[in-house]
Amino acid sequence: METPVRSRAALVTGCSSGIGRATALQLAAQGLVVYATARRPETLVGLEERGCRTLRLDVCDESSMCAAVERVTADQGAVGMLVNNAGYGLQGALEELPLEELRRQFETNLFGALRLAQLVLPGMRRQGWGRIVNVSSVGGRITTPGNGAYHASKHALEALSDVLRFEVRGFGVDVVLVEPAAIATRWVETALGGLAAREDPGSPYAALHADVAARMRGAHEGWLGLAAGHPEAVARTVARAVAVHRPRTRYVVPGVARLFVAAGRLLPARTWDALMRRMYRPPGARS
Repeated sequence: METPVRSRAALVTGCSSGIGRATALQLAAQGLVVYATARRPETLVGLEERGCRTLRLDVCDESSMCAAVERVTADQGAVGMLVNNAGYGLQGALEELPLEELRRQFETNLFGALRLAQLVLPGMRRQGWGRIVNVSSVGGRITTPGNGAYHASKHALEALSDVLRFEVRGFGVDVVLVEPAAIATRWVETALGGLAAREDPGSPYAALHADVAARMRGAHEGWLGLAAGHPEAVARTVARAVAVHRPRTRYVVPGVARLFVAAGRLLPARTWDALMRRMYRPPGARS
């Protein structure tokens, strides 16, 4: 019985800008067959000229996910590499977040990634090899005030990835987490827009929301700037994760951000809370 030819096709989500776009270009430059996708295909302009193939893929739309995987499978035999990058951040005090927005956060950051993994795994199992890279965040291992919905979705993605890695290893498939810190993309602009849309001066959390916005605007300044990076750095890390024979389970980008992850893991919870109180005005605190 002949061994199936391993597909070298990479399916990348969220390629309209930032990390996804940089990743698609990096993988194409390394000779992979890259299917760059986005919810709105018109945002993928310029990628075909640089070696990518483009498809519509909305991670909240079952039919578009199925169609994209079927297209790659028809062309290449299987999706060899899946890069789950599509995602966004929902900011705001948890008490005030509408549940429908929380559900959309999880649909995009978690369930879409899982559903795509479910769709590509049969082909990966048939060829006896595959690589799934889930773009998480250092926010999947530490938490900051006003970002609970986003952190919860990324913590869940971390747990899901760890379990999936165990379950598919015997089929020749590996699951890798890439955890960016503050990255210079439109992600911050989009998050700030969502926070501004819910701005209410009479909210008991108005001061917290102002602090969250200020911290996000200053993500590349001051001491937080030490952990800042660029989309291309994440793209190179993803490319390394799909290329090496035995990748790490987690890659933090940039490397200096590991200090913050370590602090969140090693400091007692009350100590971390105290640190956050120095950075953000605690809602309801009396002066």
